Amino acid sequence: MSRGRNLALLIDFGSTFTKLRAVDLDTSEIIGSGQGPSTVATDVTDGLHAALGDFENQIGDLPEFEHRLACSSAAGGLGMVTVGLVRELTAEAAKQAALGAGAKLTGAFSYGLTPDDITEIEAQAPDIILLAGGTDGGNADVILENAGRLAASAVACPIVVAGNREATPDAQAVLEKAGKPVTVTANVMPEFGTLDVEPARDAIRKVFIDRIVHAKGIDRASDMFDAVLMPTPAAVLDGAKLLSDGVPGTPGLGDLVVVDVGGATTDVHSVASGAPTVEGAIQHGLPEPHCKRSVEGDLGMRVNAHSIAEAAGLDVIAAAAGVNVGRAGEMLDTLSGDIEHLPKAGSEEARFDQALAATALGLAVTRHAGSLSIVQMVTGPASVQTGKDLSAVGTLIGTGGVLAQGENPAATLAAGLADPAQPQSLKPKAPALLLDSEYVLYAVGLLAAIDPEAALTFGLVHMHAVGEE
Repeated sequence: MSRGRNLALLIDFGSTFTKLRAVDLDTSEIIGSGQGPSTVATDVTDGLHAALGDFENQIGDLPEFEHRLACSSAAGGLGMVTVGLVRELTAEAAKQAALGAGAKLTGAFSYGLTPDDITEIEAQAPDIILLAGGTDGGNADVILENAGRLAASAVACPIVVAGNREATPDAQAVLEKAGKPVTVTANVMPEFGTLDVEPARDAIRKVFIDRIVHAKGIDRASDMFDAVLMPTPAAVLDGAKLLSDGVPGTPGLGDLVVVDVGGATTDVHSVASGAPTVEGAIQHGLPEPHCKRSVEGDLGMRVNAHSIAEAAGLDVIAAAAGVNVGRAGEMLDTLSGDIEHLPKAGSEEARFDQALAATALGLAVTRHAGSLSIVQMVTGPASVQTGKDLSAVGTLIGTGGVLAQGENPAATLAAGLADPAQPQSLKPKAPALLLDSEYVLYAVGLLAAIDPEAALTFGLVHMHAVGEE
């Protein structure tokens, strides 16, 4: 293997597996890959050594890398609680900041925190708390009261304060006096109806790098890579944004949606304005972030397989797989009871697994996309849009093991398209279907931080049209 300054090693410390991709930045070639079980509970270096060993078995001696970058969702990801004022406003803004930063939202609280709320937060033991509330010049009382209650609590995790700027110094002082680690950033909703979530996202990522990497034990392998840059979901979102936007001189794909069907959750990322395309439609609610991530915690292919069946109906999934309901129930139990189970290619179980994936993907995209409703106004009926209009999105990208290894990814991805039977849903109508069959979107996001042009070229080369992967 030749040595050179053009090689990058991209590592993902996952919840189940530690995965790596080695990339030649000059040619956009994947020169090797590796995988090993994540061993965060014992010694994180064991899993990384296993992945590197797998890599060496394929290519021989490890080459020298100019860049060695990592992301992580190990030990269940970045658990986060948000606290805001009004659920539909600042609390929702805090939620968007948390999800966009790659966090796993474990709790969302609004208005004043009650003793029961504090007890629940303490029991959840989050990695980070995002404290928001009040527009600049607006309500200052609630964020100060909540800061006081958090200060008196047993929580020891970092607290990011992103609320009313006039109240922030006092909130910071109260928390720091109690010994809580505090990071202050800009208000997630400085004006009514105006979102500014990027500063909070950046602050959350910095806290992740500074503190959470140590808490998860990943820094024990620090001599084997240069830096952990961000949580894995944030790397995927950064990769999606780069593929959408492009770089000067090289256009991207334009508006797109990425769906990651996983064993525990199904994540959806959209990079699009989401503005109404229906003539005369009125946008309702908060403006949607251009780069949006949603996490459907009940739509996991293994851990939450039964939840998928409950949401859609086991009979519907059984019919799609061409099996009877009794047999479908047996296979559902098998899949949910063994998170590493892989159905045999061409088997009845493989058909059922694909039908389960298509169901999860369709439900997740429906929840992520906006919807239209007819509301009676003084002037007569009007179309009202809630959420993002993704109907004109030009590209739908699928990622995750069940898509990359499945026998019919086109049928699975098609579940994310607009359905004439659901005219109120604003899912994509006719996008190009691409597959991240080599699982490189996280690597694209990591590379974007050091060489956006090379990252874009690499990403475009390795997004395959469905049927050509």
